[in-house]
Amino acid sequence: MEHIYPIFDKMLSRSDKEALLGQRGLMVWFTGLSGSGKSTVAIALERELHSRGILCRILDGDNVRSGINNNLGFSAEDRVENIRRIAEVSRLFVDTGIVTIAAFISPSNALREMAASIIGKDDFVEIYVDTPLAVCEERDVKGLYKKARAGEVKNFTGISAPFEAPEHPALRLDTSKLTVQQSVGKLLELILPMIKK
Repeated sequence: MEHIYPIFDKMLSRSDKEALLGQRGLMVWFTGLSGSGKSTVAIALERELHSRGILCRILDGDNVRSGINNNLGFSAEDRVENIRRIAEVSRLFVDTGIVTIAAFISPSNALREMAASIIGKDDFVEIYVDTPLAVCEERDVKGLYKKARAGEVKNFTGISAPFEAPEHPALRLDTSKLTVQQSVGKLLELILPMIKK
């Protein structure tokens, strides 16, 4: 670290970027079980914000694990490192004035707390996609619950590994009761006042 010379005072500031974009950077962090609807709602939110002229970026397990985190597995240590890297990248996006949407199981309060502290608590909005396990398992989009029940997938959140519900999410969505459009409507009510300059 002794050979790293910070140049932050020479770079354009976050407020310069936000003024250019006419929006405030924000982290919208979806958490919930596999199959709860995180990615589906995140994609719909991105499309809606885009149609309103708001620059967004989605980060989800598939696009991150095949790229920046392709050297990580699913051990406890690797799960922490996965979320740490995601949070560091997210902070760069948020500091550029981009509304960043993350859709990760992120199964523990400690992991989400770490992400919030890296990104900045004032910029971190936690959304709990609180869809019942039975519904997630019924959907089983990727066939992972079936494999987990058969013992083929170890440490699978909700089956053989725990999921801690967020203690104080900014919003709770149950996609077994709400349509995608209804979920997005609730999200817009919450976040539009935070991102409009």
